[in-house]
Amino acid sequence: MDTGTDISMITVPAGRVTLSDRRTQRSWTVEPAPYRLAAHAVTQAQYARVTGERPSTAQGDRLPVEGVSWLDAVRFCNALSLREGLPPAYRPHSGTGDVEGAEAVGLDPASDGYRLPSEAEWEHACRAGTTGARYGQLDDIAWHRGNSRERPHEVGSRQPNAWGLYDTLGNVWEWCWDVYDAEVYGSYRVLRGGGWFDEHWSCRASVRRRSHPTFRIDDTGFRVARSVL
Repeated sequence: MDTGTDISMITVPAGRVTLSDRRTQRSWTVEPAPYRLAAHAVTQAQYARVTGERPSTAQGDRLPVEGVSWLDAVRFCNALSLREGLPPAYRPHSGTGDVEGAEAVGLDPASDGYRLPSEAEWEHACRAGTTGARYGQLDDIAWHRGNSRERPHEVGSRQPNAWGLYDTLGNVWEWCWDVYDAEVYGSYRVLRGGGWFDEHWSCRASVRRRSHPTFRIDDTGFRVARSVL
């Protein structure tokens, strides 16, 4: 458990994952190095502790923060890094953790501060060594439209995967670092995991969604990662 933030981080081993996109029928293989990933999405209490803000539609300390943009998530990562005396992972930060437009944000590979996972890291962690659509029975591991009563639920209240990660499927979609398809969608960023309002077919390890980095949606949150240097 990380002192001062209550963000529990899981060390994820190196591995190999094949990503795919249904729209383009393209697939590609990535080999993530070891990294650390939060056991669950950032909660409203954690977000408020770092930013002083509570942007979510549904309210509750243990609920995942939602209604946050990709840029909000990036700013949170830098602010949390500074709070813990770590070098911010995103530039430009000007010593304050501030970032402007998504196009201006760069990732510092030499930083072990908090950041968003790449989508390859996200899928590798979600699968936790499995190869199917899900790492368990959907109702046991995820809050989705069929069991959520159309609202988010407290993090960690479903079964984790084999590596101790909760809610990688369902509850809220999670922002990733990656641009979705720059040629077609510009700066739109990748979302993963499915959410509380999604049908079962969206809550699969391989499903990709996209959104503009400034958009705030009530089924979208994020979890943090750190590089192992």
